[in-house]
Amino acid sequence: MENILEIWEESPELFKSKSLSQILSFIGEGKLKDNSNTSIEFRELLKIIPTEIIRKFINDCLSEKFDNSGYVLQDIINQIGQRLGFSIENGLYQGKVNSIGYDGIWTSKDNYSYIIEVKTTDAYRINLDTIAGYRSKLIESKKIIQEKSSLLIIVGRQDTGDLEAQIRGSKHAWDIRLLSSDSLLKLLVLKELLNDTKTIQQINEILKPNEYTKIDRLIELIFLTSQDIQLINEQENNIEEINYNDKNQDDKQDKVCFNDGCIIKIQKKLNKKLIKESRAAFSDKDKEIGVISIISKKYLKTNDERYWYGFHPYYLDFLKNYEKAYISFGCGSKDVIFLIPLNIFEPLLKNMNITEKENSMYWHVVIKNINDCFYILQPALKNSIKIDITKYMI
Repeated sequence: MENILEIWEESPELFKSKSLSQILSFIGEGKLKDNSNTSIEFRELLKIIPTEIIRKFINDCLSEKFDNSGYVLQDIINQIGQRLGFSIENGLYQGKVNSIGYDGIWTSKDNYSYIIEVKTTDAYRINLDTIAGYRSKLIESKKIIQEKSSLLIIVGRQDTGDLEAQIRGSKHAWDIRLLSSDSLLKLLVLKELLNDTKTIQQINEILKPNEYTKIDRLIELIFLTSQDIQLINEQENNIEEINYNDKNQDDKQDKVCFNDGCIIKIQKKLNKKLIKESRAAFSDKDKEIGVISIISKKYLKTNDERYWYGFHPYYLDFLKNYEKAYISFGCGSKDVIFLIPLNIFEPLLKNMNITEKENSMYWHVVIKNINDCFYILQPALKNSIKIDITKYMI
């Protein structure tokens, strides 16, 4: 019998047409239990499905009535936390004697811990003393640090007015923050639009119980986010203006939008499913493989065919976290892709042109097609030396 991962590999469209309860019926006994093969398999599935399916699963949890929907939502919310860059520890589905009943612990890179409580609805009052007790026990056991921890309640539905009032009127108000699953998803979608994964780490700071009488920090976060999203458009404009602005350029290629097709081919080449970490960054679920995938339209002038890319320092920072790291260059379409190992590509950067602007910089990577052989140009070297990358085409 196929497991759920094999079904996903063979028929991903099935997950759009089937309800979550139907999909769960394909897994083991169809019910989530602590330390069961069913829960392990479901969590493995959550690691590889795209965000659009994550969103569908949450909607199914909130709109369908099926056994253990709360446990399912708990696993989904923890998976979103992992995709946001937190180190995740899943909690128990059901409380046990001598165990601490949290739904999850999310730990950021600066060792700050969020104790997670997941609720499908706020229709029933929550015992805040109980939830605060989880944190106290974790502090006593030295699993977390009091000054670097807080409680984060995530509710399936957006209408959380009663729970907000309950928190504000409690003695735990300064240690608890409240978030809807919809807003958490928006945070994940934002991360996938950003260029620098460090930006989302800074945005995650708003999950902490900060007092915002002075709102400078919030304004700074908004500024960083907008600056990050604008960066690609500015970069492309600079490249065209500085390097190869041809008024006769084919307007049909003005918008390059074939990165999804590139990722599909890269996955087949590496025999690994890749998860989107940011706009250009991808990794496998085991965090062994990291890929930066960037694309360019064709710049054609007379018989000179070239492709331009901006390669940023934070791409390097991302790739150096992985045992196997690659840079992918899509040239004009998903039909011409080069997948180059980082250890081959990185030494070439020192011989490329650089654009520096305020507090940012990037290298200009130029690929040239000469008689169906492709080369990375090295303009800082004499005699117009270029590096043949044809063998890296996939």
